[in-house]
Amino acid sequence: MSFDPTAIVGAELPPKDHNQPAASPFDAVKQEIDDLFDEAKNWADGEPISDQATHDAIEKLRDGIHEAGKRADALRVEEKKPLDEQVKAIQDRYNVYIQPKRGRVDMAKSALDALLTPWRTRVAQEKAAEAARIAEAAAAAKRAADEAMRASAGNLAAREEAEAALADAKRLEKTAGRSWKAATTGTGLRTVWRAVLEDEDAAMDWVWARAKEEVLAVAQRNADEAVRGGVRQVPGFKVVESKVAS
Repeated sequence: MSFDPTAIVGAELPPKDHNQPAASPFDAVKQEIDDLFDEAKNWADGEPISDQATHDAIEKLRDGIHEAGKRADALRVEEKKPLDEQVKAIQDRYNVYIQPKRGRVDMAKSALDALLTPWRTRVAQEKAAEAARIAEAAAAAKRAADEAMRASAGNLAAREEAEAALADAKRLEKTAGRSWKAATTGTGLRTVWRAVLEDEDAAMDWVWARAKEEVLAVAQRNADEAVRGGVRQVPGFKVVESKVAS
């Protein structure tokens, strides 16, 4: 490679044109990173380092773009600081009222729900009991009407009575259906289902079959954290050492 990164990295800047407005801090660091990135492309072409001088030049280039990145991030933090403060002030102002679970709205709703739930549950249970009573009465009427229909064979008057009884039973069945609907809708209650752990071994077998990759990802994350903390033996893992440029 014949390209020399030191020709740009650390080179003196051309004299400023005092007739031109000074570049903003962002524009300056942006230009610096763009220039260093273009230099990096010239060197990162797949050809390995062949001598110490080349290593030193590339190291200087890497250090330069690393430091430029740190300056860019510091500028980013400083530039967005007023916006962060504004957002925090807005969030703090509203959180008193609408923060999930801790704001006044959710706290009040939770307290009132604790009062509403027992009453609504009682009303729903009473409606369900009445619906069950009507349904049983409808079923009994239907059985009686069916029996009357069978017994009325050859008896016109009895058949007429049986037909009337059957019509009454069908109307009662419709009433029962409406009662069940009224008992199960518009109650102001919602069904909440939750799983309660009872058998850890069975639960682990189930989750392993259902989400093996997610379980292994959690294990990997915990193992990596342990190794970074100095642990050198992790059950189920082989701790290996490698060197990378820094």
